[in-house]
Amino acid sequence: RPENVSLDGEGNLAITARKELYQGQQYTSGRIKTQGLFSQARGRFEARIKLPIGQGIWPAFWLLGADFEQIGWPRCGEIDIMEYRGQEPNITHGSLHGPGYSGGGAISGRYTLSGAGFNADFHVFAIEWEREKITWLIDDVPYQTFTPEDLPDGTPWVFEHSFFIILNVAVGGHFVGPPNAATTFPQTMLVDWIRVYKWVPVEEEGP
Repeated sequence: RPENVSLDGEGNLAITARKELYQGQQYTSGRIKTQGLFSQARGRFEARIKLPIGQGIWPAFWLLGADFEQIGWPRCGEIDIMEYRGQEPNITHGSLHGPGYSGGGAISGRYTLSGAGFNADFHVFAIEWEREKITWLIDDVPYQTFTPEDLPDGTPWVFEHSFFIILNVAVGGHFVGPPNAATTFPQTMLVDWIRVYKWVPVEEEGP
């Protein structure tokens, strides 16, 4: 619902999930994307985000192949920079989806935060995307790297073309399950900033 994507008055993007009847559904939320506006292949993609909390709350910061409408998913490729179950506030996930390794069969890993959960403060979620290599970082600490060798045998590495950015907060779904009586609403994901960098070739030294 458009009203669920706004600025919070303190310089942050706010994507808010609410429990309310709307178009026959019990919940509303929001999604924002750069499809048709901005896409890039490789580089560093990062965002400083404070996450919501609660059973059934599913926020994500992710990239989708810019050729999605032409060839469909998962052939276009998907890079999940940050995916999170609201009922596990100290754990985030980073994943790759492509032909033969999508959905529940994605190539995936997790990061566990010690102390207070990701709902307690802002953290920087990032990838550094090189040719045939993607590394995930949280607060500039690398925690996993995937290359074509990590894919199932015979499946393609589909991460050499431009991808666009998506930020959203889902409610329910196979990854998190439905909200329960302990889930409070509204729940909001706050985004301080998003930054994208290109790799610049280093000039070889010579006479």
